[in-house]
Amino acid sequence: MRIYPAHFFALMLAIPHNLNRVCICLLLASAVLTDAASPGFLEGHLKIISPKGVELADGTPSKMTAENYPDYPLVILSRDKQTEVAHVTADENGNYRIALPPGDYVLDVQNRRRRHARVTPQPFTVVANQTVRVDMAIDTGVR
Repeated sequence: MRIYPAHFFALMLAIPHNLNRVCICLLLASAVLTDAASPGFLEGHLKIISPKGVELADGTPSKMTAENYPDYPLVILSRDKQTEVAHVTADENGNYRIALPPGDYVLDVQNRRRRHARVTPQPFTVVANQTVRVDMAIDTGVR
């Protein structure tokens, strides 16, 4: 096959036009894949409600302090509450934040029945590149 100069220039002029189309398609596909793969975030504040301090066996009162947050780890469940997706523990100020894939979830306290903690599980939805806020209040039942 012989390529004449006129054919060569016609081919060279067509490449940028087609290359632009290919680049635009790749950019659009990349944007769609990036959004689908990008996590969202769950953040919130854990409040431990204990209306009255408890007197321990040695006579000292129990206090709900920052040290109590690790005693109440939070669990993120699938929407049907059948699968544990992740766990998160509040920091010393009661705040928590975790990255999650987009989807529907339920926030609960891990082993709440065994701990006799009164909690209302909170359903929420995570969207890519966005933060959803879900605050959690735990009634320890200690009176």
